Amino acid sequence: MNRSTDAVTQKCIDALASMSNRYGGDADYVLAGGGNTSYKNDEFLFVKGSGTSLATIKPGDFVVLRRDRLAGIWDKIYPASDDAREAAVLCDMLASRAEGEARRPSVEALLHALFPYKFVLHVHPALVNGMTCGENGEAICREIFPDAVWIPEVKPGYTLAVACRDACDIYVADKRAAFPRLMFLQNHGVFFAGDTIDEIDALVQSVMDALRSKIDAEPDFSELREDFPIDTAVAVAAELRYRYDLCVVFSRSQAMLDFNPRTKPLTPDHIVYTRAQPLIAEPENLASGYDAYIIAHGCAPRIVAVPDIGVFACGKTAKEADTALSLWRDGVRASHYARSYGGVKPMSDAMIDFITRWEVESYRAGLNAASRNPKRFEGKVAVITGGAQGFGRGIAEALAAEGAYVAVADLNYGGACEAADAINKASPDAAHSVATAIRADVTDEGSVMEMINTAALRWGGVDIFINNAGIVRAGGLDELTRSQFELVTNVNYTAYFLCAKYASKLMKLSHSFAPERFFDIIEINSKSGLSGSNKNFAYAGSKFGGIGLTQSFALELAPYNIKVNAVCPGNFLEGPLWTDPEKGLLVQYLRAGKVPGAKTTLDVLRFYESKVPLGRGCRIADVARAIAYLIEQEYETGQALPVTGGQEMLK
Repeated sequence: MNRSTDAVTQKCIDALASMSNRYGGDADYVLAGGGNTSYKNDEFLFVKGSGTSLATIKPGDFVVLRRDRLAGIWDKIYPASDDAREAAVLCDMLASRAEGEARRPSVEALLHALFPYKFVLHVHPALVNGMTCGENGEAICREIFPDAVWIPEVKPGYTLAVACRDACDIYVADKRAAFPRLMFLQNHGVFFAGDTIDEIDALVQSVMDALRSKIDAEPDFSELREDFPIDTAVAVAAELRYRYDLCVVFSRSQAMLDFNPRTKPLTPDHIVYTRAQPLIAEPENLASGYDAYIIAHGCAPRIVAVPDIGVFACGKTAKEADTALSLWRDGVRASHYARSYGGVKPMSDAMIDFITRWEVESYRAGLNAASRNPKRFEGKVAVITGGAQGFGRGIAEALAAEGAYVAVADLNYGGACEAADAINKASPDAAHSVATAIRADVTDEGSVMEMINTAALRWGGVDIFINNAGIVRAGGLDELTRSQFELVTNVNYTAYFLCAKYASKLMKLSHSFAPERFFDIIEINSKSGLSGSNKNFAYAGSKFGGIGLTQSFALELAPYNIKVNAVCPGNFLEGPLWTDPEKGLLVQYLRAGKVPGAKTTLDVLRFYESKVPLGRGCRIADVARAIAYLIEQEYETGQALPVTGGQEMLK
């Protein structure tokens, strides 16, 4: 088909995309890119493509089908077997595409074509599925929605389309009414139809208002008791991540754990994204239970429920794990709402089996796998202290750009949140978080423990720890106070000990599950750790000490494949550490008289630039390259790598 359309059609397609984005971006209606929408004129049906997300779909993304060719499918007789029937229907569906259209339409395109209305919206709200998955859902539906059609459990695809056609024909004949605009599908979701977007929005609002009035209360997703055994949870997360190469996200919500995990899945999406059954295991039996699950089900679990601990959602990527957790939560909500409709009515065994092996879901999974583009640090988890600004923020951005998940840790929590948000927005999948912010005081042992545990329960472990937090207080022996000296020592030296202590504890545990893997602790040191610094002895002394710690930690941790190295940057003359007009080093050094004859901060800047053979200060990209080298190599530990433009050289 020629993609050019008349003005009216284009306006309607634009409106369709806008509606799709609104509902597709709202977790109350759509999760994991599910649902579908369409618009039709006299000649064509414009429908969401298979594997396309409503939240991000654009006007040009809809698959174009000829309505006359689609209509011809109704007249055909198809094989009785599921696989043969759906394959034949798919072939005819693809043959219905407009000239020049190469993409695959939604499996429910035929059902969209059935409605004689211009716009169709199909979504799976938990509030709706509380009724469609309720024992008395059909009876109650007929009471509160007398103008709706109810479709009993039926296999998706062509069989569903035929069932909907027949039910709607009966509705029209019995009621002597127009074709219905509202259709509920048992254990599946709802279809809304109308000739305008406003009609659909009004219908959606009236349905959701009516269903909300049936619900007494929302499920309680508050956290478990305060004496929660966090060490056990961290150990389970680490075992799942490193024994089975998974990304893990954890929930200690009581509702998530109390939901009867033995209940069969409620909808197709729950099967696709959380598997037909979770793994229920005690921590000490996790490995045997996991392996037995694979033998029994032919696949790995997506949900691991550990009694009295919480729910672990797993996937090859954090996106998969996050999606699994969101669909598990959705199942909890729908099950809770189903209490108002006589209790939960799960999917039948036959339907579960059909969805599990359905070609359409294999196709969607294949699309997702094909869209992945592994990067050099794909799937690694990095914690960066002092990540809110300067080198720390730059390092976090650089690691995220190379595929790592990054925890931006900083005492300045607002700044950490801003940095994490910026990283997430720059991600190719902006709807998915690759960065998280953690408030951390690296001088406080409890805060350091919490920082490590938070990262572990967010992604399953920590592969890279960047000790970047630092502070400078310049001054000569006569000017610097004891409190200033101790502050510098605590932040730059003692805090490094605390961070290495707890990061390595988790890494050693992780090593026990994956002995072949390497882990990295990297201190962002300084050229001042390699050579004394005039009237800056507190800083230089702490950095000299940092190298001593690096070399000592390296010796102790080598048996666990934990590499410990330091990067010693030259002066970051463009960063806030130097340029801040009140506390920056340019101002401090000028006031301290560190640069003889300097009258302005520009004089100080030029002085330090002149000391570098390559004529400039160190930049974030320079440090990021050094860090990448230290992570990728497997035969260096205990090193202090200068990144100084030749100002300080390896000896």
